[in-house]
Amino acid sequence: MAVQSEIAPGSASGFPFLLRYNYYDEKCEDLEGIVWSKMKTIVQLQHNAPAQLLRLMFHDCFIGGCDASILLADRNENGTVEREAIPNRTLKGFNFIDTIKDEIEEACPGVVSCSDILVLATRDGIVLAGGPYYPVLTGRRDSKESFFDNAMAEIPRPNGNISETLRLFSLRGFDERETVALLGAHNIGRIGCQFIRPRLSNFTGTGLPDPTIPPDFLEELRRKCPDDNNTISNMLNDEHPDTARGLSVSIETSLDNHYYKTLMRGRGLLFADQQLMANEKTAAAVTDYAIDDGIIFRTEFAHAMAKLSNFGVLTGSEGEVRHSCSHLNS
Repeated sequence: MAVQSEIAPGSASGFPFLLRYNYYDEKCEDLEGIVWSKMKTIVQLQHNAPAQLLRLMFHDCFIGGCDASILLADRNENGTVEREAIPNRTLKGFNFIDTIKDEIEEACPGVVSCSDILVLATRDGIVLAGGPYYPVLTGRRDSKESFFDNAMAEIPRPNGNISETLRLFSLRGFDERETVALLGAHNIGRIGCQFIRPRLSNFTGTGLPDPTIPPDFLEELRRKCPDDNNTISNMLNDEHPDTARGLSVSIETSLDNHYYKTLMRGRGLLFADQQLMANEKTAAAVTDYAIDDGIIFRTEFAHAMAKLSNFGVLTGSEGEVRHSCSHLNS
């Protein structure tokens, strides 16, 4: 028997339909098997794929809900497209979703939405990166528009202070602890130096470095980020024997709790990350997540990701099921 979601999708239209487990059992019963198989192949070839999909899904769900609007390449009537908003210009992973969609269309044409594929592929990527499994409800539909202006204004900024970060998450129903759990996604992946370098020499226009960066860490970051074109592994701070190899090291696929341990040492790569230690409630969550082998983090990260996956979805006759994830059906 299909199990229904405990929450209605965040749609303003009032459709009574809910997401549920095994939504596609009668129409595409091997859906999750196809996604898992393709993700295993993708991750074998591209170790950073889980981080790329996690960021892609977050940017999609955070703006307008989990409706695959971020995947659209078609322009709105005013000529804008969400994926070209400044916070989205460094997003990657679109090709992975297209690859999975093509495989599913061969097996079950016109049935499975791109929004469901994105949340399923992201969940499987998290598992393949050593993170926790969590069940995903399905039955989402794809948006017929994208949201450029919202993305410009409401994606949390890498240099945002804790008040702004908490405000943006609170507007979407996430409390302080859930916010800290979701930011644990920064455990994996690589960060462009263009997001770090302002902290190193001209913090908030002062012409000086961020005074909260420990001196030894400041020098290390300056060596790793000589210009904006480089990237830094989120594992930079991890005590791993290969870390000394610098920017070429590829150990970005371990979703554990090292992110929180580095914050407690004042060595967050982004200002917004380190700001989690500037608030009593978020700092307490960081401390909890940093202890032992990260069991508390894994449990609460899984719950927060499942909640994010259900945010603001379209269901029933809303939206459409796109044949191509980057284009509207008509």
